[in-house]
Amino acid sequence: MPVNPDIAAFLALAAGGREDGRVKPMHALPPAEARLAFERTSRMMDPGGEPVGRVEDLSIPARDGAVLPARLYAADPAAAVPAPVLLFFHGGGYVVGSLESHDGLCRAIASKSGVAVLSVGYRLAPEHRFPTAFDDALDALDWLGRTGAGLGLDSGRLAVGGDSVGGSLAAAISLRAATDPGLPRPRLQVLIYPVTDATADTASLHRYGEGHLLERATLDWFYRQYSREEADRRDGRFSPLLAELPPGVASSLAPVLLVLAECDPLVDEGIAFGRKLAAAGVDIDVRVHAGMTHDFLRMGALVDEAEEAQDLIADALVRYLGASG
Repeated sequence: MPVNPDIAAFLALAAGGREDGRVKPMHALPPAEARLAFERTSRMMDPGGEPVGRVEDLSIPARDGAVLPARLYAADPAAAVPAPVLLFFHGGGYVVGSLESHDGLCRAIASKSGVAVLSVGYRLAPEHRFPTAFDDALDALDWLGRTGAGLGLDSGRLAVGGDSVGGSLAAAISLRAATDPGLPRPRLQVLIYPVTDATADTASLHRYGEGHLLERATLDWFYRQYSREEADRRDGRFSPLLAELPPGVASSLAPVLLVLAECDPLVDEGIAFGRKLAAAGVDIDVRVHAGMTHDFLRMGALVDEAEEAQDLIADALVRYLGASG
């Protein structure tokens, strides 16, 4: 079906800004300017600000001595027992995005589910190239397993998730957790229109790669900013679809909720990833949202489907992790 008319109107407004020279495409900007532009657009799509019982800024130590910003959202700060938790990684092509850009989405998920959300500000490219974002995500998972109880979090009732490249990071660390007994093992993966194959040349990449919010040229720019060399794109930590699933590992992988958008350059590789997991025996629920583009879950100011998908995620979190309290 065609793009949702409310999103189409938003896209037409953006296209008009490009035509008259007021707005440059993200891939034509220096990374610092691209980050500012992404934050401005984020505020337009979803003002956010849904009240949550507890919001706390935290710091997570990385393996090389760096400190990663993080933000904890807990719907019920007075809960008598440790809360289940979603470890969340924001999207933005490894180059843009922040705790602030995804604050509204994290608040919504925490409020709707009663599950705590820990959002992680992994380091961005090109200042920090592959595999830094993966390493930061893995360090956050390890840290949560070791220190979560002190924050009122139950790392035994854990989900991992994220949108776009954040979903890629969640999928990649889930695979590592399935083979590393020293890491906490998630009970659920929430993968929201994830990047799964940075080498892909799919029909959807051509069909929706211009004029549908996420541009094909911007995707390539993101990947070039993050990768050290072309071979990095074929690494399973960069492209989970290309990761090997050794015998027996699939049975240890957490079930997956895969949320996709019909009018998204990434939809075909998302479907391919879902099929690979299903063929390996992983419990997976694939939802393709008709007429939606990439990033629609953060378009609460534009479309009702954003809240519907948030409700879907909240229901899955409660089903797999249990309610807080």
